[in-house]
Amino acid sequence: MAGFSFGDLSRYPDIEAGNLFAVDAADRLILDEAADEVVASGNNAVVIIGDRYGALTLGAADLLDDEDSLRVHQDSITGELALANNAAVLAPDAGFTQYALGRELLTGARVVLLQLPRSLEALDQIADAVARWAADDVVLFAGGLTKHMTPAMNEVLRKYFGTVRAGLGRQKARVITAREVQRPGTEPEPTARQFHQDLGLWVCSAPGTFAGTKVDIGTRFLLGFLPRLETSSGAAVDLGCGTGIIAARLAALYPELQVSATDQSAAAVESAAATAAANGLAGHVNAVRDDAMGSFPDASVDLVVCNPPFHAGAAVHAGAALKLFGAAARVLRPGGELLVVYNSHLDYRSRLRSTVGPTQQLGRNRKFTVTRSIRR
Repeated sequence: MAGFSFGDLSRYPDIEAGNLFAVDAADRLILDEAADEVVASGNNAVVIIGDRYGALTLGAADLLDDEDSLRVHQDSITGELALANNAAVLAPDAGFTQYALGRELLTGARVVLLQLPRSLEALDQIADAVARWAADDVVLFAGGLTKHMTPAMNEVLRKYFGTVRAGLGRQKARVITAREVQRPGTEPEPTARQFHQDLGLWVCSAPGTFAGTKVDIGTRFLLGFLPRLETSSGAAVDLGCGTGIIAARLAALYPELQVSATDQSAAAVESAAATAAANGLAGHVNAVRDDAMGSFPDASVDLVVCNPPFHAGAAVHAGAALKLFGAAARVLRPGGELLVVYNSHLDYRSRLRSTVGPTQQLGRNRKFTVTRSIRR
């Protein structure tokens, strides 16, 4: 594959801005450190985990013959779409297939390239899967930006590999190389769960899901306003659902609602489905992995409830929230209701009014504001 350039990579359909990039120093360093092993690996023996927009996958494909195929796992469906778009434009001959994290992804893998997750629980899950299914001589190259890496990551990897070595830093990035795999003797831990007495609600969390089994304070504030909704039947969406707390509460409060819990993260969707099941609501909540409700038809929903992110990856950025507001405006029927909680200093009210429709403040405390917008 000739002519691939990191500089041509796009983040689309994720938000794009001058301070947001489709490739970082960790991508480049992982590929440089692993290049010899990738070339020597043999057909279908290289696995990519955690690629954000295609830099690792297309960079590895550039090192291989066209007939070689890569196996890829991305938690984010937005990352999957970005990789597919970048491949179509920049590297149409690149061979790769998407898999869930597990046996099919990793059986026989000799080289694994990993963008380190921020969560130690997610790293443990990935390392367990590599150690459980990959080849005896597998080598794991796990990289990230130094400011996001901790010594605890090395300790997690030492549970599964006999040799764990942190390489020299370059451009504020570093790669940990792990060899001499040690096969796990026990099955991985199931999805974590916690009962919240004050809410009367079980919360379940797959590794890496935002807030884990806790209830973040923004969501907790928003939950107090759900009994005041004007919409009690029809189709509702918990947009950016995380562990599915809002979806479960909606389904419990309003049995006539058809509730969808949607998130771009596979771990979040797994968590939301588990939360619904743990609360006896499996038949009332449909968990869907999606990019900003892209699979939902226009004007098809009566209610959207959202606790939007205030960051894009590690960068504080309003673009992710604004993308979700635009998605809600498209998917809501005229007269449909959007309930949002956000950090008060962000002052989204004018944007909600211009994007969705008339917007009123329902509540405000020292940190958060809850608003209701009605679709024009």
